[in-house]
Amino acid sequence: MDSVITIPALGDNLIYLYRYNQGDCLAIDPGECRSVSNILKEQNLSLKMILVTHHHWDHTGGVAELKKTTGCKVVGGDKRRIRDVDQVFEDGETIPVGGADVRVIATPGHTSTSVCYNLVPSAASASGILWTGDTLFVGGCGRLFEGNARTMFESLRRLASLPDDTLVYCGHDYTVENYEFALSIETDNQSVRQRLKDISESGQTVPSTMLQERTTNVFLRAGAPEVKAALGMEQAKDFEVFAELRRRKDSF
Repeated sequence: MDSVITIPALGDNLIYLYRYNQGDCLAIDPGECRSVSNILKEQNLSLKMILVTHHHWDHTGGVAELKKTTGCKVVGGDKRRIRDVDQVFEDGETIPVGGADVRVIATPGHTSTSVCYNLVPSAASASGILWTGDTLFVGGCGRLFEGNARTMFESLRRLASLPDDTLVYCGHDYTVENYEFALSIETDNQSVRQRLKDISESGQTVPSTMLQERTTNVFLRAGAPEVKAALGMEQAKDFEVFAELRRRKDSF
């Protein structure tokens, strides 16, 4: 039985282990080593591969030690800035994982070489899974450190085109703040209010689904007439609305 294990770390980071073939697993963005090593030991898992979405330290801090202690392979989108990467996969290429494939999606914006990883639906996983790093958050998106608004918005639109039931696992838990920001723009968005209520009752923020993101993530809704009207940007292009949303969120 395949499953995703969520490991909170470093305050608000989220590290993931994807378990497959019963005792094997891969790790996504291990920002530190100890918590991952503890889970591997507790659940008797063998780490076969690490997937890195981008080079920032809080997503790579545990890579070297985990590679040293387990002998696992490291995959990423940037071999120059992620020192321990063994292989770079390009946009659209697939990584075999057990009986399934993980598709690499280039998503420049947060950094110029950011990538996301999409586990394609299979017999092992009926719903697709998307690990988004700092590109797409539940209810939000990453800051623009190495890209412009147009580039980031196009990356987000690529992700938003995935099937409704795709499970979304992001790199940080900023969920409540993201939804509070969304309500400062769309004060009457009942879908956002319901999501906040559900999260308050369950205490669970991940995974989201792509349908939930398209409905409640204000950054994915930059083209919606309601959002444009709320900003007084009815005639603006979608990416221009996105840029204004990102500017406001940066100081929210």
